[in-house]
Amino acid sequence: MSVGHVEVLVEEPSTHAALEALLPRILRGPSFTVHPHQGKEDLLKNLPSRLRGYANFLPDDWRILILVDRDEEDCRALKRRLERIAQQAGLTTRSSARNRPYVVINRIACEELEAWYFGDWEAVRAAYPRVPLTIPAKRGFRDPDAIKGGTWESLERVLQRAGYFEAGLSKIALAQDVALHMVPVRNSSRSFMAFVEALESLR
Repeated sequence: MSVGHVEVLVEEPSTHAALEALLPRILRGPSFTVHPHQGKEDLLKNLPSRLRGYANFLPDDWRILILVDRDEEDCRALKRRLERIAQQAGLTTRSSARNRPYVVINRIACEELEAWYFGDWEAVRAAYPRVPLTIPAKRGFRDPDAIKGGTWESLERVLQRAGYFEAGLSKIALAQDVALHMVPVRNSSRSFMAFVEALESLR
């Protein structure tokens, strides 16, 4: 059975804004609804009850995508936590399905959503033309998923040096501006490509 709809659970409104622009270009068919929370802890706290609710009514052609930032957490431990919550709600995850039908896809942005913007620097420059072209070639920025000291803080510094967001970075405005220009196939973030690959499997 083909997938007709995807429920997307995310941490915050900025991720919501980014995915509203990105998902139509990746899914190319299924409808979707993005549900933002008030941060990672809010999402994780409410996830067990939310998934139990889905388990009671979810149509056969619906899927659930959960996207969280790694932040400072151990990636494997965080993934295990997400997997366990889904399984305790009685929902099969993609990682545990072993070629069986599944309902839940768990994905982690390493270390934050803003790493995905570093992974498509052309999109950042399309939105903010004064930022330097050479940022991805500089030491510390070559691997978007391994930028130290917080990716959104790093991106804020780069943007402010170029004369943008002088009063402080607006994560929602940034998401709206950059995601509009992102081209999934050229992104160098491994966590972004894992996200795309999982969504493409739903077509």
